[in-house]
Amino acid sequence: MNLPALPDTATTGAQDLADARHAAVLLLDRIQEHLLDAFYAGRGANTVRAYRQDHEDFRAFVARQKGFESFGDSAERAVRLLLAIDHGPANALALGYRNDLTARRLQPATINRRLAALRSVVKLGNTLGLVVWSLEVENIDAAAYRDTRGPGRDGVKAIIAQAKERSDAKGLRDTAIVRLMHDVALRRGEVVSLDLEHYDARRSALSILGKGRTQRERVTLPAPTRTALDAWVAARGSRAGPLFHRLDQAGTGEGRLTGAAVYELVAKLGAKVGLVTRPHGLRHSAITAALDASNGDVRKVQRFSRHRDVRVLQTYDDNRSDFAGEMAALITED
Repeated sequence: MNLPALPDTATTGAQDLADARHAAVLLLDRIQEHLLDAFYAGRGANTVRAYRQDHEDFRAFVARQKGFESFGDSAERAVRLLLAIDHGPANALALGYRNDLTARRLQPATINRRLAALRSVVKLGNTLGLVVWSLEVENIDAAAYRDTRGPGRDGVKAIIAQAKERSDAKGLRDTAIVRLMHDVALRRGEVVSLDLEHYDARRSALSILGKGRTQRERVTLPAPTRTALDAWVAARGSRAGPLFHRLDQAGTGEGRLTGAAVYELVAKLGAKVGLVTRPHGLRHSAITAALDASNGDVRKVQRFSRHRDVRVLQTYDDNRSDFAGEMAALITED
């Protein structure tokens, strides 16, 4: 009896290995062709938006550089240029970019964020084997959170009272927004990303997408905050979609409220009560108040503020205590 021939395992194994290597090369080629898409994948919408703005700014810089103009037609080509040149020239280009940012008198935090956006892309290139070096251009000195006090407890109360002056849909909406940004220290990006489905009225909780996060986390609402939000939801209606939307003169409207719109409404409410404030100022006030109430327990307040780095809260605590002012008073002579 003739038995069927068995495959040559050595030959078959070698072919499988060759096929796998070929497939890996094709996959790497595709990633290289769309490097920024690969870089943005899996990140939150707000994070991607910020990175896109930073990479677009670098593209504009590259487009102004003699000899590199053709690489400035897209952010993709601009960052690929950075990875295509040698270690020294790449760092020189990044240093020139840092000098350009400084000459434009941008805030230190903005400059450092944009440099970090370049470093992150180079790190991805390093991971993929496109380069074997890293960007070594350092950040500029920055005093983070120079003023972390916000409008203060009395200022927040005045702003809430001002929002309540209107009993229509806009007044209800704005009151709920201000309370969320102060009472549970939400960032404006976290507020505008909420949909109705993210509010669990039965449990008095919101499911928020935090800064730099890819998964939502639960935040429990205090009773006054829930009351304000329930009043807005009753006026808004039960239709699915953005929790906070734009309003026309009739008090109705569609379309998600933007971060810029939230900035404007907070600034206007503050101006009406004689305050210069912004959405993050409400968060600053909340965190400072939490530190006051907890006697400076930064670990507990970290759970409230959702800062990843506890050192940020230490800056809040230092500003709250004003140790520098205390020492100045001690040594000052009449």
